[in-house]
Amino acid sequence: MPGTLTQIEREVIECRACPRLVAWRERVAIEKRAAFADQEYWGRPVPGFGDPEARLLVLGLAPAAHGGNRTGRVFTGDRSGDWLFASMYRTGFANQPTSVSIDDGLVLTDAFVTAAVRCAPPANKPLPEERDNCLGYLARELQALSRLKVVVALGAFAWDALLRTATGSGIDIPRPKPRFGHLAAAEAGPYTMVGSFHPSQQNTFTGKLTEAMLDAVFESARTKMEG
Repeated sequence: MPGTLTQIEREVIECRACPRLVAWRERVAIEKRAAFADQEYWGRPVPGFGDPEARLLVLGLAPAAHGGNRTGRVFTGDRSGDWLFASMYRTGFANQPTSVSIDDGLVLTDAFVTAAVRCAPPANKPLPEERDNCLGYLARELQALSRLKVVVALGAFAWDALLRTATGSGIDIPRPKPRFGHLAAAEAGPYTMVGSFHPSQQNTFTGKLTEAMLDAVFESARTKMEG
């Protein structure tokens, strides 16, 4: 990756700004889940990854305790990632529909994936100050991705984090503040925001989010990228 993205990645991996998150991610990496007892967990903050020439950024909430916190790559090794990358494969942004390990050959085209919070949080619920500690990394990724046009926010938390990052970076956002919704769209300075229900098990198991609905998000993003 270009130097700026590489530097952000290095700083993310070494970050220890949030004591609660540091303690949790490291505890999980030691205790492990029984199914992964023979694996070495990453147990550190998880950086973004993808195409440095991306016009699309996909923003999630945080790494899963036994997903990204185990594998070292966001949305990798968990069921949310299974849904996300299968959809990105169907819509032409990924070379394969699965993401199981950091060396599994997954390559993203015209897309970069990251998270609002870089450490796995207890109960998947970061505190406001933990979210805010991470927003600087997102702001720098937005700047480093020089061709970026569209940001897909997976869930209301990511949508709000993106708006907060834009405001903190001096980017004009509409008033009143755009409300999150599935396939909601809003302009934030040079970027078009597109909302999507998060591909969490809570949403996919209940049918709140279907494969067709998630594909529609990435199809909409592509249309806006090329429009």
